[in-house]
Amino acid sequence: MTGPSDHVAEREGTAESWRDPSLPAATRVERLLGSMTLEEKVAQLHGVWVRAGASGEAVAPHQHDLTQEPPAWEQVIADGLGQLTRPFGTVPVDPVAGRTSLARSQHEVMRANRFGIPAVAHEECLAGFAAWTATIYPVPLAWGASFDPDLVERMAAQIGESMRRVGIHQGLAPVLDVSRDPRWGRTEETIGEDPHLVATVGTAYVRGLQSSGVVATLKHFTGYSASRGGRNLAPVSIGPREFADVLLPPFEMAVRDGGAKSVMSAYNDNDGLPAAADTGLLTGLLRDQWGFEGTVVADYFGIAFLQTLHRVAESTARAGALALAAGVDVELPTVHCYGDQLAALVRSGEVPEDLVERAARRVLLQKCELGLLDEGWTPEPEDPGAPVDLDPAEHRALARELAEHSVVLLSNPGDVLPLADTGDLALVGPLADTADAVLGCYSFPAHVGRRHPDTSVGVEIPTLLESLRAELPGTSVEHRAGCPVDGDSTDGFDEAVRAAARARVCVAVVGDRSDLFGRGTSGEGCDAEELRLPGVQQEFLEALADTGTPVVAVVVSGRPYALGPVADRLAAVVQAFLPGEEGMPAVAGVLSGRVNPSGRLPVSVPRSSGAQPTTYLGPDLAHLSEVSSVDPTPLHPFGHGLSYTRFSWEDPRVNGGPALPGEVPVAGTDGEVTVGCTVRNVGGTAGTEVVQLYMHDPVALVARPRRRLVGYARVHLEAGEARAVDFTVHADLSSYTGPDGRRMVEPGRLELLLSASSQDVRHTVPVLLQGPTRLVDHTRRLACGVQLAPVDAEREVVARG
Repeated sequence: MTGPSDHVAEREGTAESWRDPSLPAATRVERLLGSMTLEEKVAQLHGVWVRAGASGEAVAPHQHDLTQEPPAWEQVIADGLGQLTRPFGTVPVDPVAGRTSLARSQHEVMRANRFGIPAVAHEECLAGFAAWTATIYPVPLAWGASFDPDLVERMAAQIGESMRRVGIHQGLAPVLDVSRDPRWGRTEETIGEDPHLVATVGTAYVRGLQSSGVVATLKHFTGYSASRGGRNLAPVSIGPREFADVLLPPFEMAVRDGGAKSVMSAYNDNDGLPAAADTGLLTGLLRDQWGFEGTVVADYFGIAFLQTLHRVAESTARAGALALAAGVDVELPTVHCYGDQLAALVRSGEVPEDLVERAARRVLLQKCELGLLDEGWTPEPEDPGAPVDLDPAEHRALARELAEHSVVLLSNPGDVLPLADTGDLALVGPLADTADAVLGCYSFPAHVGRRHPDTSVGVEIPTLLESLRAELPGTSVEHRAGCPVDGDSTDGFDEAVRAAARARVCVAVVGDRSDLFGRGTSGEGCDAEELRLPGVQQEFLEALADTGTPVVAVVVSGRPYALGPVADRLAAVVQAFLPGEEGMPAVAGVLSGRVNPSGRLPVSVPRSSGAQPTTYLGPDLAHLSEVSSVDPTPLHPFGHGLSYTRFSWEDPRVNGGPALPGEVPVAGTDGEVTVGCTVRNVGGTAGTEVVQLYMHDPVALVARPRRRLVGYARVHLEAGEARAVDFTVHADLSSYTGPDGRRMVEPGRLELLLSASSQDVRHTVPVLLQGPTRLVDHTRRLACGVQLAPVDAEREVVARG
């Protein structure tokens, strides 16, 4: 075998005009490709997962089955290497030591291959950089609850900055799957059940992460969240119209408006065709129609699953051939189906070499854009001895702000909240005094840390008990756990019930423990049969309500849960979706009134645990009707959330003038209309209202959702303050996939609904579209223009969403 020193000698004698940064990247890559052997090109198409082992706990599906003892490191990198998989996210690694180790590995990769090409290092970053001691932010479902894409963009930029500081180039986020069945364990990883919310918040994340120089990876493309029965990796059987109008728009926006540079193929099959082998999806739609020019990477072991789970390939080699032909450029997390097997298929003529060259070109172009092909590039940090703080104060502060924006006050019928700072308080429940309560399954302590119990969590995570005692110093707080998150033990009921009976108010903290593959109640592979609180937590709430003490339920979970009849007996319900390391101080702030809640539901809260799957996005027959005895009406609808102040919605208007009864403004099928109102804080404290704009199409050529979100705005108002909120709505936003499979804007009547939730409509503005039916594509308008301004002041464009 040729040794590294021989490669160095070869490299020194090679004309390296491809390193010239003054040349266009495409020119540089073509010159480099022209000098590479088949094996060198193939080597760019896979990753290596150095620290993973078949004997360890799984952090990816079938890791135990598919992770093998790798060949010698020198052999793996001899012809080059596409990616280094999770150098920080596989085991606890000190940031400085990890940065040094990664730099050393990169030097070895560069010395070993003829051209000195380094690898792209990637990591998970769904709830923050998934590394030991890095900031743990709220999960994506909490991003959706914030209805605050600007804040999410700032968060993603912070995540990217931390990753770049230690040598990471690519992040495997955001998840743009639209929630279709909350029994699915990965619901916590979704942004919500509405494609517009997912699209705008997810695109903001892409912009933020890539602003720091880290490649964002959209996942999972696509259909994954619509699995039968809410089961992980289960088949998907939705029709092409739902696929096009619900599941694809977030990816469209993130590719076109966000400039996403990578896409991850999904595990699932769609109507029998696995996404990782779907040429029409990965090449025809993504590249030929949408114009995507980045890299497509496989979900971990997803190519091998074409053989082992989907049974569409008779061997790993054929699985690799199918995926490469479909458009999967990079096999992750490690080489299993590409590598030597792929090279052998090319040499035998079974796989055209131009498919290898096509994928290698995309990989090398991305490396060029990252600066990895520039002369003099080094993996060494500017100051190798400098300390690395992955959880600085400014990151914790933003994690707190996002958590505060995401907490949803679901009900407060007796105005028990905010809590007075006096008397005795019972704080009970399995999540009242544990850091596990706030962790999503892709946070490092849950994803990896629990497999290393002798290692500290790495960041400070206050519990709600600690946070409430700090928030309410004048209150005596008695804590009892009462029951576990799961399991059937009721041994602690009596103590907790007695504490509740003695107290002025009882706060019960219930919900999920997030983990992986059945080890938790939420998270990847932790699917639910029904939307009932895990274990005996439902019975626990009922026992607490029986005491007669006002009970405030705080649900900290990765999915919505139906609380059943006890919901009507609770004094208040607060929902927090796995809110990260600063989540419990945020919840405590809402309970005390220091924080006026402004979160809104990104997923509906069901009334019955068995009325699933259902979302608000359905035509009339998807809702309560006389033809079925089942009532799917949620207890709390999408977009719902209460405040400690009150808002009035005044002065509905259209195109700058009052919206008059009986008048229907007209716009062309290629035109636009502006609708809005004035929102006034008529309560006694500052607060934030979330103005939501829905569209209703009364008559269409296919059955359409009763209403769907097309715009929203967070409006912060001091007591007595008012602001004008206006949305500019282009006719393109009324488009849908017609009977012939083409997206169309048709003339006819529409209704634009200014609403506080998907069910709480404040003003309805009818609009008539006139003109010819138009066919539109991915270049159509995807979002409203949003204007906010103080009343009687000049208006300023502040958002697009």
